[in-house]
Amino acid sequence: MLETDHLLRPRLRPVESFPVEMNEQEHVCVRDPLALAEQPIFLNGTLLFLVSKMDGGHTLRDIQAEYFRASGEILPLESLENLVSQLDEQHYLDGPSFQSYYQALVEAYRAAPSRPARHAGSAYEASHDALLEQLQSYFAPPEGPGNGPPPDFSKPLRGLVSPHIDFSRGGPTYAHAYRAIAHSPKADTYVILGTCHTPMPQRFSVSEKDYETPLGTARTDKDFVGRLIPRMGTRYLDDFSHRGEHSIEFQAVFLRYILQDGPDFRIVPILVNSFHDIYAEGRTAAEDPEICRVVAAIRQTMEEVPGRVCLVAGADLAHVGMRFGDSQGPTEPSLQRVEREDRFFLNLVEQGDAEGVFRSIAEDNDRRRVCGYPPIYMALRCIDRAQGKLLQYRQWADLNARAAVTYAAVALY
Repeated sequence: MLETDHLLRPRLRPVESFPVEMNEQEHVCVRDPLALAEQPIFLNGTLLFLVSKMDGGHTLRDIQAEYFRASGEILPLESLENLVSQLDEQHYLDGPSFQSYYQALVEAYRAAPSRPARHAGSAYEASHDALLEQLQSYFAPPEGPGNGPPPDFSKPLRGLVSPHIDFSRGGPTYAHAYRAIAHSPKADTYVILGTCHTPMPQRFSVSEKDYETPLGTARTDKDFVGRLIPRMGTRYLDDFSHRGEHSIEFQAVFLRYILQDGPDFRIVPILVNSFHDIYAEGRTAAEDPEICRVVAAIRQTMEEVPGRVCLVAGADLAHVGMRFGDSQGPTEPSLQRVEREDRFFLNLVEQGDAEGVFRSIAEDNDRRRVCGYPPIYMALRCIDRAQGKLLQYRQWADLNARAAVTYAAVALY
């Protein structure tokens, strides 16, 4: 028998959902966009109906009654109580137990001397030797670039656009990106601009923590961060959003791999939040005082610190299909249209046209859901007169899952 008020009037935390097919039946996958509830849940039609009523306003009796009116079936209250208890245990319900759990996570993360390799063992191999073998395999032609120098090696590399899709899908494109680093004069510091996939209390988040990887720790450039933060503002050191985010972690893994036999290097991890509010208000990124202040802070710090600095944007491109909110899944013709629009976007990146990149997204209200354009924009703004070279463009599509993601590798000179 449930006695706690938040369980008697359950309220689902903000979640994202998309249709999936399991055992030839339609289900809905529900997951936590903050990755605080670590495991997704899969709901059939009955469970989806019940969970959709968990808004904090319905009691369990109310939900039971609404289910009877909708289906004509009596749902035992005990079954509903068990469902609520399971959702609470998995941290999908708001309330005291979740708040305690969340606060413990924050305190543990902030007390840790470094950021753990959060996705080792799930998104990529967790052991040193297995990961080396995995990453090396992505260089193999024809999808991979081989191990020779890239076609255009006439200028020093100043920046890079790399995917942040999981390695199993985008590994060869990572290899194209990081081959450019392997065959360029090594930087002392890599400023990694990562896409933030979860709500963040501020537009940017800088972390002082080193990033652990199975190949060794990618150490943060404390001197760079120490000079940068006074120019940006101390609130940008609120870095809990780094805990579960993969877009910087994946770059740290590849940097440790590609530079394993080279000189020591440092990273500066910076997460970049959405720019949607800017164009929704009819403004441009170039007019946004916060973005201009952060761009100036990064550029001034890059000029001030000793040694070479290279920027890396961890950025995917389009996300289309029912999994991402479209009314239907991708088709061959729709993916051809997406590629045309992606290549137009990438041509702007090659031209170093940061404002053109922003306009291309704003003009169609980010119809393709290009999640990586904010870090790409920031990289172009922070590199003086950047010129780019597209190294590879790819699409991952699962027509059965009704979803597609596109991504690319671009060298910036």
